[in-house]
Amino acid sequence: MTDRPRLTVAVVMRREPVAGPHARWMPWRWVLADVLPQAELGLPDEVTTAQRIEDTRSGDADGVEHWVFPGLVIELFRDDAEGLFLNLSTERPAVWVMWRPDETGAADALPAPQIVTLSYTDAGRWLDAQERVDQVPAPGPMLEWLRAFVAEHYQPETKRRKRPESFRSLTDRFGNPVSISTDKQGRRGHPGGGAAS
Repeated sequence: MTDRPRLTVAVVMRREPVAGPHARWMPWRWVLADVLPQAELGLPDEVTTAQRIEDTRSGDADGVEHWVFPGLVIELFRDDAEGLFLNLSTERPAVWVMWRPDETGAADALPAPQIVTLSYTDAGRWLDAQERVDQVPAPGPMLEWLRAFVAEHYQPETKRRKRPESFRSLTDRFGNPVSISTDKQGRRGHPGGGAAS
C-alpha cells in the first residue's frame, strides 16, 4: 500500500461526427471532453468499464455521444512537485490525458485512455514521446487538492551564485591551463620592443 495521495477519476470522451471532405475517410472523431473525480459521477472506485452516458450539459444531438472511462488514478509524487507547481503557475491549470485511439477501424471501437496526470513534466515527456495527449481545465476540487500538496512539498530550487567570468581559469583550445604575463616584453625579449643596438 502506498501513502501517496491518489484520486480515482473518470475520463469523459466525446465522439462527434466529422464534417466536410474529411468525413469520407473519417466519419467521426474522439475528443477529450472532461476529467472528473469518479465520485462526482456516482460511480464507486471499483468500476472500470467504459459506458455511454447522457451529457446533460450539451446533449447528445446530431450524432454526438459521450462515453465515460472510469477507474483511472491520478497520483501525486513528491519528486515531481516542480512539475505540479508548473501546472499551478499557468493561467489555466490543466489535467492531461494520454490516450490511444483504436487501431482496428471498427465503427463501434472505443479509444483507450491510459494515464491521467496533473504534472506539466509528465505531459511534456509524453508529448516528446509522440503520444496522443489532450488537456482540459482542471476542476476546482482537484485544484484545491493539488494546491495543498504543492504547498507542502514544493521547494524552489536555490539559485547558485554564478562565478564571474574573470575568475574562471584560462585554458587553450585543448583544455590545457594557460598563463598570461603582464610583463611588457618587446620583440626579441628586450624591454621597449625594439632591436638591441
